[in-house]
Amino acid sequence: MSRRSNGLIGLWAEAQRQQQRQREAAHRERMQAQREQERQQRAYERESARLDREQRAAYRQAREAEARQRTEELEARVAELTGLLAAGCRERPFTVAALRRPEEIEPFQPGHLAHPVTMPDPAQYRFARQQFERDWHAAQAAEAQRLQQLGVYRQQYDQWAAGRLAEIRQYNAGVAETADALRERDPDAVRDYFSAALYASPVWPEEFPHQVTAAYDPGARQLVLTTELPGYEIVPEAKAVRYMPTADQDKETARPAAQRRAVYRDVLAQCMLLTVREVFAADEFGALESVALNGFVDDHDPVTGRRAQIVLAAVQVSRQVFDGLHLAQVSAVDCLVDGLGGQLSARPDQLAAVRPGRMPDEVGRAVVSHGGGDDPDLYEMDPIEFEALVAELFRARGMQAVMTTRSNDGGVDVEAMDPDPISGGRIIVQVKRYRKTVPPTAVRDLFGTVQGAGANKGVLVTTSGFGPGSYTFANGKPLTLVSGEELVALLARHGLRGRLGSGAGTTAATRRAAAAAAASAVPGPEPVAEPETAAGDHNVLGMSWAGRVALDVCALVCQGSRVLGDEHFVFFNNPATPDGSVRSVPATGGDKAALRVAFDALPAAADRLVLAAAIDPEVNPDADLSEFTQARIRLSDAAGAELGQLEVSDGRPGETALVLGSFRRRANGDWDFVVGGQGYPGGLSALVQDHGIEVA
Repeated sequence: MSRRSNGLIGLWAEAQRQQQRQREAAHRERMQAQREQERQQRAYERESARLDREQRAAYRQAREAEARQRTEELEARVAELTGLLAAGCRERPFTVAALRRPEEIEPFQPGHLAHPVTMPDPAQYRFARQQFERDWHAAQAAEAQRLQQLGVYRQQYDQWAAGRLAEIRQYNAGVAETADALRERDPDAVRDYFSAALYASPVWPEEFPHQVTAAYDPGARQLVLTTELPGYEIVPEAKAVRYMPTADQDKETARPAAQRRAVYRDVLAQCMLLTVREVFAADEFGALESVALNGFVDDHDPVTGRRAQIVLAAVQVSRQVFDGLHLAQVSAVDCLVDGLGGQLSARPDQLAAVRPGRMPDEVGRAVVSHGGGDDPDLYEMDPIEFEALVAELFRARGMQAVMTTRSNDGGVDVEAMDPDPISGGRIIVQVKRYRKTVPPTAVRDLFGTVQGAGANKGVLVTTSGFGPGSYTFANGKPLTLVSGEELVALLARHGLRGRLGSGAGTTAATRRAAAAAAASAVPGPEPVAEPETAAGDHNVLGMSWAGRVALDVCALVCQGSRVLGDEHFVFFNNPATPDGSVRSVPATGGDKAALRVAFDALPAAADRLVLAAAIDPEVNPDADLSEFTQARIRLSDAAGAELGQLEVSDGRPGETALVLGSFRRRANGDWDFVVGGQGYPGGLSALVQDHGIEVA
């Protein structure tokens, strides 16, 4: 009995020992795992600390490098300013040859039309003779069509190339005439040539102003100039930049006021000397004996508080004295003041003015002068003189304007600056002395130039007019088109003179009428003569719709789906067709728009009159045609009696232009109305392109 009990107790004790060993082993494993985790945590923290130190060091190095770069940029900027005169002396002088345009025409590029149509290979049609014949005939037809299109395209190119070459040669002939005028020391030619030379000079930094006013005294052979100088802010206020790691920010070290003022005075003196150098260097024909130059800044006068041109430097120097200088080695301030006896403000930073020398308006000839008893003919005017007249027009309108006539001018003839703080800005002006309608390509080129130059606006001025394609492309873009009649009116309004040829357009009555038309400052096409029609040979199409959306209603005189020509597109900038058969008229009787149509007078080639409506982008730039509902066309006779009403489709969301319907000529000569409904998300431009008008 006792033995069995002792055996059970031993087994129990052994089991307890086993459990204890297991608990101890599990405890050891937990402790070991905990120690391993703590070890890994310490290793992670050490690695994180190391990486953090490296990141902080890299961040600090990057910030310090950035600060050093900014300091180097400040030093380079000051070095550029102090070396302006030396760098300018290394540039080539401006010459008359720089005005010439190379007689280079873009080569003919037929694109895909240059590649013949691939003919089918008989080997691939071994058991399909009929299919081969069909494919072969189709390929032959396609090749014939390609050759026809290639011939038409080539003919169009040849016509364009001939016109472009003639235009270049005409321009170069004008340059040759300018050279002759310079030899004869014609005051206007001398003045405009040297103005162009100063503006075309590559020596000036991009941010320097470019306003120049000039006059020429032929008796003294003296060019009298005023030129705009850069402001005090052109010299950096900071001298160096240092990174402060404790505050994690850059600290600028201010440039000492005396040093900054000295650099600014030196810059002004360099600008004056460099301007005189550019003028004398460009004088190929010995037109100049001396130059009188005043340099000003356009700023608020500290005496009156008003915006004014404050003269900070002035000098008058003869060619003989100036040719004796070695400009690249002189001290600009000493040379201007002591060597040439000029004046330079002692405190230009405080706009302390000096006494100006001779000014252009004292010469007795304006910057742009048109003398004589009759108004000058704009068609016959010298190209450079015409550009100068346009520049003067912008000045007369309160803007700063400079001619840019030179080779590789980038499509800019005049550059103007409108000082209005809200609607003003930089304006690119192109001048086209044409007798024919300006093509839409010229308007597209101007838009590209405006975008490339970062200007606020582009203005295209011509002696002729523009077609609907040009006005449609310009619609909604920062472009203004000024036709010949509008130009004459604007010149008259601002005391300048010009006429278009020797016809009736030069009479005083015509000028007054054109001035009244231009008073709204909204460019439009040349007026169309009112046709002499009988009282009962036309109808009036009055159009109305529900909704408050503003629409432009237009008409296209077509043959099939293609308009007869740009001039047969009647819209807000082309109020009538050339023959007057379709004309916009004031709406009456509750209508919102109206057209007058003489169906019997429409061109014989026309078999369709398409009516369309488009969102007015100036009134409702974000609207669509979802509000164009309950629309109808009211047909009336010449006396105003209603003949009937035509229902048209409602507009749809997302669309901004809609074909309302079309009148179609039947075989017997009658006209039937067919309801439209095709919408265009791309607006009026997309609609007219679909009918053959070139917009973009």
